[in-house]
Amino acid sequence: MAIYHTARPRPGLLSPSALQPRALQPRSWDRPTVETGSLPRRRTRATVRARRGQSRVGMLLGGIVIVFLLAFFSLVQTVRVSATGYDIDQLLVERDRLEAQRQELFSDLNRLGREPAIRKQAIDLGLGQLVEPLVVPAR
Repeated sequence: MAIYHTARPRPGLLSPSALQPRALQPRSWDRPTVETGSLPRRRTRATVRARRGQSRVGMLLGGIVIVFLLAFFSLVQTVRVSATGYDIDQLLVERDRLEAQRQELFSDLNRLGREPAIRKQAIDLGLGQLVEPLVVPAR
């Protein structure tokens, strides 16, 4: 960082000069002037440069940024609504599939839970009909 011999430190919030109280001194334009027949000279700020209007480029760039942010916000909202709609469609398809599976299981349970179906499964597994029970007398 280069330091120039004519540079002055800038006052800031935490600079040493900002922390010390300033002594009240009369300003140059407050002092009485000797009447020489001319008006006292007005002091102008050294930082004021050529008299120009506000930069329209800055305002134009600011407007472009604001329009871009509004358009981006609108786009984000549209994408979010589309994604939510897609999720809802996926869930509806899943619900229909589960409902069809439930209906199929319910009809299988009704069909296979009756006596003829159970008898057929037992015969297929090698079980036979019971004969008349044999009663053994007690001794």
